[in-house]
Amino acid sequence: MAETIFSKILSGEIPSYKVYENDYVYAFLDISQVTKGHTLLIPKKASANIFETDEETMKHIGAALPKVANAIKQAFNPDGLNIIQNNGEFADQSVFHLHFHLIPRYENDIDGFGYKWETHEETIDDNAKQELAALIQSQFE
Repeated sequence: MAETIFSKILSGEIPSYKVYENDYVYAFLDISQVTKGHTLLIPKKASANIFETDEETMKHIGAALPKVANAIKQAFNPDGLNIIQNNGEFADQSVFHLHFHLIPRYENDIDGFGYKWETHEETIDDNAKQELAALIQSQFE
């Protein structure tokens, strides 16, 4: 895998503000600080995205996510928390080393962060949903 800014952070070549580390993952403040406490969680075993990440690595990420989220909650008492993980350039991934953004949300803070959700309940009926589910299910067989 190509060297990334995250591999340079892991090697100590680039400094970071560490918040958590174990043998498998590393969490540090995002340089952008979209909101106060915005943290990134990355696996030490590099993979470009979720599609290329092995199950064992994901188990370690899954164990670390609530630990880091709860530390952020205790430190800053946010009103909510977004956990975001982008895969591929079209999905706004800019560093091709799997990473999770933990973004604390504050009710009375205009942080410039938000999602625009558009639902399609009116245009995708139950039959179409069944077909979509069946197509995904068939990939497990």
